[in-house]
Order: sequence, then structure tokens, then C-alpha cells
Amino acid sequence: MQDRINKLIWLIVIILIIIFGILFIKNKNIKKEYTSKFYYMDTYIHVKVYSDDFEKANKALKEVEKMYKEYHELTDRYNSYDKINNLYYIRNNESDDEYIKIDKRLYEILEYGKDAYEKTDGLVNISMGNVIDVWKKYRDNKNGIPSKKELKKSNTEDIDDIILKDGNKIKNNHVNIDLGSISKGYTTQKVGEYLDKIGITEYLINAGGNVLVGKHYEDSNYKIGIEDPNNKNDIFTVLKGNNISVVTSGGYERYYEYEDKKYHHIISPKTLYPTDYMKSVTVITKDSALADMLSTYLFLLSIEDGKDYINNLEDVEAIWYTNDDEIVLSDGAKKYVHK
Repeated sequence: MQDRINKLIWLIVIILIIIFGILFIKNKNIKKEYTSKFYYMDTYIHVKVYSDDFEKANKALKEVEKMYKEYHELTDRYNSYDKINNLYYIRNNESDDEYIKIDKRLYEILEYGKDAYEKTDGLVNISMGNVIDVWKKYRDNKNGIPSKKELKKSNTEDIDDIILKDGNKIKNNHVNIDLGSISKGYTTQKVGEYLDKIGITEYLINAGGNVLVGKHYEDSNYKIGIEDPNNKNDIFTVLKGNNISVVTSGGYERYYEYEDKKYHHIISPKTLYPTDYMKSVTVITKDSALADMLSTYLFLLSIEDGKDYINNLEDVEAIWYTNDDEIVLSDGAKKYVHK
């Protein structure tokens, strides 16, 4: 009898050991959330990654911040940095060389910018730095608007002045390059590609109006709220999805008012003035660089022309917030709207 009791006790102990072992292994493999927050490119950037490896996750977050910092410095046209030939250097250097050497990453984003010009009928134009600076002066002073004559006088450069040469070189003709229409999305896409490459596929990146998400950490969908242009503390819709980028462009973030009219920061290369077709537009696609570029392009187009353009693209959708506070969706955007 006692032997049977002893055997039963040992059997229970073995079963408990197995159960605790399984629970230990399971808990050990549970992915935890790791976050990082920092400020670059005039934007507060929040990054979340999900991993069961503490060291790997924290190393990744440090590298992500480093990437944003380096792209911020490379694309900064208002400040110089030690031993960095960035946009400021391209504009203000005193070298006598016909071509100057730049970082490969800057060279590639400039190539992307020139390509964006071709794809958007010249509406996304990275050679608009002079015109944008004129508008920035008025926006900072919050008084008056530039005349057509002043704007035309400043508009002395075009995309053909940005001449790139093999070997990561650019012609030293001091072009005032502005990458504000593509730099955040481009950098965010590079960060997402880095995380995928190292095996961290579950992440969420929010760089202001630029959001990129990977695979959901609970086999569900990420929920992405789109800011209401009439109230920045509210959202007007929620989108759902995995492995997508959601980028919004609008005139409600950086603007000033003069004589009861708002003047925002997105300037049309065609008119040299801000457009007034809509309050905001959101682009949904897999590539954050493409989404950033297209959101600027669509904001500079009428909604009708924008819909025609988007409806002829594959794997790209858009949502417009009209001046009359109506919501307009491209043909396939409804599948992303969370009910």
C-alpha cells in the first residue's frame, strides 16, 4: 500500500515538474514590448518593438535612434555638423572643387528625390529650398504674405541643377535643396527594412504623420488613428492592418493666419503658393518613402485628379478630408477602415 502511495506521489511530482517546465519555457519565449522616444527631423518619434530577446531589442532601438540621428544630420539644411557634408554644406561650402563627395545615404536620397520629381509631374520638387525659405520667413513673422514678384525672384533653381555623379558626388553649384517632402518617410522605410533584416518583424514606428507597422505581436491588426485636422486632440477615423505605412499630409500643423486666411507650409512649385484643395490626405501603402512622397503629391492635386491617379496604382490607397469636412476614399481604401 505504502509503495503504491509513494509511486503516486512521485508520479504527481514528475507531472508537476513537466507542467512547470512547459510554463517556464513558454514564459521565457513571450515577446515583450520595448520602446524608445526621441526627437529628430522636427518630429517626436516613437518606436515600439516586440521581442523575446532583451539584448537584441535594446540594441535594435539604439541603432534605430542612431539611424534617425544620422539621416537628420545629413538632410539638415540649416545646420552644419563636424565632418559631415550635408545639405547645409552643399549649399554653403567654400570648396573650389567642381564636384564634392557626399555620404552614400545622402546621395541615394537625392536620387530618390530626383525620381520623385519625374513621378509627380514636378510637384514634389526638392530644389524648392529658396522659395520655401521665403515662406518660412513670413510664417515665422506671422505678418503678410510674399508677393508673386518676390517668389519668382527667389525661384532661381530647378531639379536639373542637382547633378549627381558616380562615386557619391554632387556638382558643387550650391543648390538650396529641401528634402522635407520625403526625408521622414524615406528614413522610416530604411528603419523598417533594418528591423526586418535582423529578425524583429513586429514593430510600430510613429514619426509624426508617418506611421509604419510590421507584423502584429498578437496575430491581430494594428489600429492607426488619423488625426482630425479640425481638432489635433481627436481622430476622424481608425485604420487597421499589418506591414503597412500610413502617412498624412495636411495644412493644419505648420501654418499662420493673415487677414483671416491660413497659409500652410506645403508650397506648389507650379504657383509658388500653398494649395487649398483639402484639409488633409492620408496614403496607405507598404513603402513609407512612397507614402510620404505621394501624400505630398496628392495634397498639391485636386481631389478628383488625386483619386484618378491613386485608383490607377496597385497596392496604394488614400483618404481625403475635404474643406467641407467630408471624407473621400479611393476605391480600395475601405478595406483598411476599422469598423
